Amino acid sequence: MRMILLATLAIAPLMAKDNDSVKRLNESAAVFSEVMATPDKGIPQDLLANAHCIVIVPGLKTAAFVVGGKYGKGYVSCRSKSGVGWSAPGTVRIEGGSVGFQIGGSTTDLIMLVMNERGAEKLLASKFTLGAEGSVAAGPVGRTATAQTDAQMHAEILSWSRSQGLFAGLALEGATLRQDLDDNATLYGKRLENREIVTTLVSTPTAAARLITLLNKYSARERTSKSTGSSQ
Repeated sequence: MRMILLATLAIAPLMAKDNDSVKRLNESAAVFSEVMATPDKGIPQDLLANAHCIVIVPGLKTAAFVVGGKYGKGYVSCRSKSGVGWSAPGTVRIEGGSVGFQIGGSTTDLIMLVMNERGAEKLLASKFTLGAEGSVAAGPVGRTATAQTDAQMHAEILSWSRSQGLFAGLALEGATLRQDLDDNATLYGKRLENREIVTTLVSTPTAAARLITLLNKYSARERTSKSTGSSQ
């Protein structure tokens, strides 16, 4: 009986972490689905169709007002080499920096699109500081990206936030993104780096299937390319 109790106590933290990862993946899928379900107030379809990678952080914790700290965990997925489907997700942590206008003690859902290969390379480093190591701009909201400014057109990363039901572009500067090898180990059974997960044919965990299915559904790069070609 004592041995059983000790064994149960030993695996309890692992089970809790596994449940946390599953919950966070489900929350990430829910955030993305809810945002894309209202296209007039969501991420422009053409930007999503041409993005190289996406980062989703549900329930980002923020503190203070206007300038403050934050902490959250989420996931990054990148386009497959074929450019059509999306990779299995790697885990990221976001820490520090200011997020522009924010409400003290609130939680915010964060979505970022990486718009070119150079931005993707920086994102997949073990540590990446937004703004300092790559240009970041608040993303436009609506069906198309026609409202983009020059800064948005040339930014490597576009970012949005959703807080208290409001979805808007987010001026995200100074925050640090890190890969989380421990959480990757929970998902994949070993400490894989994010670069390995998103650039090789790592199988998508069952817990992440809904998120990847939604990404494939709403980012119709192939159809966008065909429609562009037919109009020329």
